Amino acid sequence: MPGVPSDTSPEAERRQIEILRGLGIAERARITFELNDNLDAIVEAGVRSRHPEWDQQQVMQEVLRLVVGDHLFQQIFGDDRTR
Repeated sequence: MPGVPSDTSPEAERRQIEILRGLGIAERARITFELNDNLDAIVEAGVRSRHPEWDQQQVMQEVLRLVVGDHLFQQIFGDDRTR
């Protein structure tokens, strides 16, 4: 099955799905937001490791570019970027 890690047994996957289905909407939302925050932190750390000389604004603009894509980023900022 696509998306299931190869080290996850069918029984473990079944149990995980069972647990997730038992969660209420508030808990699912909390988990979703927590995962999103974790992903944002990972993307930001990656940008910082590739560009340690950049200031906070440059890092955040690059994170935004990576998240929204080049086309939308260009529509927002045009050619007037700080980096």
